[in-house]
Amino acid sequence: MDEGYYMALAKVRMDRAEELLVEAKGLLDKSSYKSANNRAFYAIEKSVKALLATEKVEAVTHNGGLKQFNYLFIFKGDGIFTSQDYQKIVSADQIRNASDYDDFYIASKAESKQQVENAEYIVNKINNYLKDKFASVL
Repeated sequence: MDEGYYMALAKVRMDRAEELLVEAKGLLDKSSYKSANNRAFYAIEKSVKALLATEKVEAVTHNGGLKQFNYLFIFKGDGIFTSQDYQKIVSADQIRNASDYDDFYIASKAESKQQVENAEYIVNKINNYLKDKFASVL
């Protein structure tokens, strides 16, 4: 597939990430903490997949996407994305997993608020990076 396809894919994914972030904030406001954790993680995941699309990389699993992000944008990266960014993403995935699959998991307001803030940070950081690097095509 050509470069135009991947740039369009990155844009569509960033648009969806922003929608998911809005959903996460709304769910947090409604005290639906487990659902807010879920939407916050998926906002992050969509933005990471948007970033990967610019490298023509497709990740089928959450873990695969995280590994590719870590390798391409942290290990081989230019220093814009850090290991702290990666840790925020990993934490969001772990909390989303607990929120979605552990029947006895209790999500707190403080934890969910932090998840949504981390999602907003990651989504905005990736969005700004994409706008700076690909302004002419996005």
